[in-house]
Amino acid sequence: MRYTWPKKKLCRREWVNLFGVEKYDLNKWKRAPLPKWRKTSEFWLQLRKKQMAKRMFGLSEKQFASYFKKAQKSHANWTTWEKMLRFLEQRLDNLVYRSGFARTRIQSRQFVNHAHFTLNGIKVDIPSISVKPGDVIEVRPRLKESQLYKTLAWELEEYSKANKWKISTVKWIDIDSKNLKIVVKDIPSKDDFESIIDVQKIVEFYSK
Repeated sequence: MRYTWPKKKLCRREWVNLFGVEKYDLNKWKRAPLPKWRKTSEFWLQLRKKQMAKRMFGLSEKQFASYFKKAQKSHANWTTWEKMLRFLEQRLDNLVYRSGFARTRIQSRQFVNHAHFTLNGIKVDIPSISVKPGDVIEVRPRLKESQLYKTLAWELEEYSKANKWKISTVKWIDIDSKNLKIVVKDIPSKDDFESIIDVQKIVEFYSK
């Protein structure tokens, strides 16, 4: 079932800004509750870490668990938690968010669902598509003329020229802000993972 209640409650529950926008910044809230990390069981801690990551990526329990199973079955020479995070990072909607083309993962998923992008020249509308090195993701030509993407292209160019804001700190992608294009250079490395996600706890949760 899709979550439709206030998102601030989710941030309060996990004691972290899950969506990366200012209005969910915990430091700005009055009467913000203290995190209940003390006197809790190991299972409770694992559950909370799992819920936090699942909500951050906007996935259902079934979808999230499927990434763990996929990581377990993969023969890649990485640990299970590394494989799981790589699979999550390589989702198309996450890539759009990481590139700076959307403010939140929720917005990026909406953009992909509405077929705003092409993948290697083909229109796509599936957020869960896994990108790979060599893939080219680009805003569809007719949408580049829309006010939304004209403004985005201008903002990315201006900030980049002024060196006030790096478009993206993600090293495994190249971003062409003028043409609104993303090129996947490599697979995500450990340095590119979301630092607040404790995947080891998540693996322990699903391994029971």
